[in-house]
Amino acid sequence: MDRAIPLATQNQRTRRRWLLAAGAVAVLLAAVLAFRSVLKPGIRRSDLLTATVETGDVDATLTAAGTVIPGREAVITSPIQSTIRRVAVAVGARVQPGETILELDKELANSALAKLDDEQLRNQNKNSQLQLTLERSLNDLRAQAQVQAVKVRSLQSALRDEQQLFELGGGTAENVRQAELNLTVAKLEASRLERQIQTQQRSNAADVRELGYTVSMQQRSISELATKLRQANISSQQSGVVTWVNENLGETVQAGDALARVADLRSFRVRATVSDSYADQLRPGGPVKVRLNGTDLPGSISTISPAVEKGVVTFYVTLEQANHPVLRSNLRADVFVVTDAQRHTLRLKNGPYYQGGREQAVFVVNDGVATRRTVQFGASNFDYVQITAGLRSGEEVIVSDMKDHADTPELVLR
Repeated sequence: MDRAIPLATQNQRTRRRWLLAAGAVAVLLAAVLAFRSVLKPGIRRSDLLTATVETGDVDATLTAAGTVIPGREAVITSPIQSTIRRVAVAVGARVQPGETILELDKELANSALAKLDDEQLRNQNKNSQLQLTLERSLNDLRAQAQVQAVKVRSLQSALRDEQQLFELGGGTAENVRQAELNLTVAKLEASRLERQIQTQQRSNAADVRELGYTVSMQQRSISELATKLRQANISSQQSGVVTWVNENLGETVQAGDALARVADLRSFRVRATVSDSYADQLRPGGPVKVRLNGTDLPGSISTISPAVEKGVVTFYVTLEQANHPVLRSNLRADVFVVTDAQRHTLRLKNGPYYQGGREQAVFVVNDGVATRRTVQFGASNFDYVQITAGLRSGEEVIVSDMKDHADTPELVLR
């Protein structure tokens, strides 16, 4: 027959069922949590770059490409058409004023100078011949005037004789009128000759001046060519370093062609270019920051080129420390033109996350989770972006490129 189960056994069986049920529930909860963690998107923290929101200054800038150039650089050009005969100084050598850098062939210029000298002698001879010819013509006119003056005096005497005869009754009125007419004609001829002499004198003076101008111009040409010949030994007018020299021996160069450059490397400036779309933001005297190998040098815009070439504007920057040790000629530099300045504002380091807009989403890190949050931005530069709303000082933000997670509200950091 059946026996009653002891109460202790029943209690033990009940506890066992409860334990089994609790274990099954725990296993089920663990499975659900594990499944949720598998489904929830995540990202490795080692793949991310983060930065902390802080308080500081943000200078809004536009970026330009710059090149360090000497503060003063003299371009030495060829004074004559010639060929390069000898290079006396190599690039990088220091030269003093008057020191020869390059020599040109003077043979062609010497021949041209000799030809000019011969032409000048011929002009001087022409001048002497012209003066003799003009003087001879003038003397002929003067002789004619003297003859005419004697003729006038003779006719005056004849007129007086006719008048006396007429008064004594020995002459006629017709003879008196004829003598008066002859005298009048002779005086007119004498006046004509006098005017002709004056005209001839002025004409002679003009001809002499014209030939004198020719002689003077020729003399200046001779002096200029002689000076250029003396300059055919190309030398520096200032102390400095030769940064470039035409070393092609035998090459033909024209007058005005560049032959060498001598720079004063004790001071430098920066030549920068920027897109013409930013031209209206450039102004002389505007603040500039020049970055060279991690070193920032303050400066200002000195001049702006008025011409736009191939869509870019060129401007020059004067540095406050023009002799800083990091400066080297032709060294590339990043030039940041300051267009706005924000002081004591919230800022975050610039990075791939920033798309340049006034508002965008970023991921804020907190307790191992990155939460997407909309943030408003203000001024920006190469280093920092101003935060105007959406973040607080001390918060950690992912500054890596997060385009692949733009629609994800939350990420688990593993």
